[in-house]
Amino acid sequence: MSDAAQSSINLPPSPHHARRDLSASAIAAGLVAVLVSFGGTAVLMVQAGHTAGLDSAHIGSWIGSLSLAFGLGGALYSLRTGLPIVMAWSTPGAALLVTALAGVPFNEAIGAFILAAALTLACGLFGWIDPILRRIPGEIAAAMLAGVLLNFGMGVFSNIKQQPALVLAMCAAYLLCRRWAPRYAVLVVMLVAIAIAFGLNLIQLDLLDWRLTEFVWTTPAFSAQAAVSLGIPLFVVAMASQNLPGLAILQAAGYQPPASRLVAATGLLGLLAAPFGAHSVTMGAISAAICTGPEAHADPSKRYIAAATYGLGYVVLSVVAGAVAVFFQALPAALLAALAGLALLGTIMGGMAAAMANPQRREAALITLLATASGFSFWGIGSAFWGLLAGLLAHAAFEFKRSGAKA
Repeated sequence: MSDAAQSSINLPPSPHHARRDLSASAIAAGLVAVLVSFGGTAVLMVQAGHTAGLDSAHIGSWIGSLSLAFGLGGALYSLRTGLPIVMAWSTPGAALLVTALAGVPFNEAIGAFILAAALTLACGLFGWIDPILRRIPGEIAAAMLAGVLLNFGMGVFSNIKQQPALVLAMCAAYLLCRRWAPRYAVLVVMLVAIAIAFGLNLIQLDLLDWRLTEFVWTTPAFSAQAAVSLGIPLFVVAMASQNLPGLAILQAAGYQPPASRLVAATGLLGLLAAPFGAHSVTMGAISAAICTGPEAHADPSKRYIAAATYGLGYVVLSVVAGAVAVFFQALPAALLAALAGLALLGTIMGGMAAAMANPQRREAALITLLATASGFSFWGIGSAFWGLLAGLLAHAAFEFKRSGAKA
């Protein structure tokens, strides 16, 4: 990224500039990020809610409060700073809760959510995040980004067998648009996919109940058991699997995010939303990759519109969160998988190119990419963290070897 571009994305856009920077490609990228992130995680939260014995009102409040908190927070931050700040819910955290909520009273679970948010806020306020991020080489961050997204790219082809007509039509639309209208490729693919899915009767809307979200307050209770079984694991998983990778993705895209301040903001938003059921507000990872990639806009200084669109989309979804969760359960899985893969092709390509650009760091970057793409999980922490750790260890070993050889 040029110095001019970097300086421009660090300047807060005025309302006039925000209107001028609007583009169909950025808006489409934001909407695709909403589709991909909501479709993948909302189902997990519905399952976790059933595990906890919650009724539809409490599940809707859980999803709605999270959507409102990080949607509004991310949109306002993006419009204020001109940086594409994407916040999200913790997908690994939701997966953890599918089993961990069993047998835990929900008011104690709320207490654990508050504990996790408070620990996140403390990390941000004490400035512990920026030093960590500064020590991650750009090639390692780019390799982690490519590794996180690689399976999404391969998902385009692995889903052809499930829905050949749908996925092949999406691929054809993508190729044609990349040839004649590259800025609108993702938007056209999304519209084609929804139209074909309706035409093939793959989306069933007759069971939807479009109720408005009820934001249900639950008075928290604190217990050592819930803190150990839920609160601390949620905090660790959110930091390792969402916050650090999400910030590294912003760094790999050429931005310089105020890391500690952003983590503190997610912790504060999580504290405010927790009594309504919110389990964890974090930095976005996959959704951030969609909003910060070249498909969002050719000019990096205008990609904040994609992040703002994403945030405002979640604010709208928060009004009917429970019903929308059911709607996303009705969408074909192949549609979401292929849409995510096609939207991320440019970002995958850019991440791989940046990761392999420096011959001296190429091997460490390759280790990062392979470990991240492996899907390895341990202690409830996903492969993005372990890939990053493996790459940093390899980088340290190779740098030590080179410095020893020079001596």
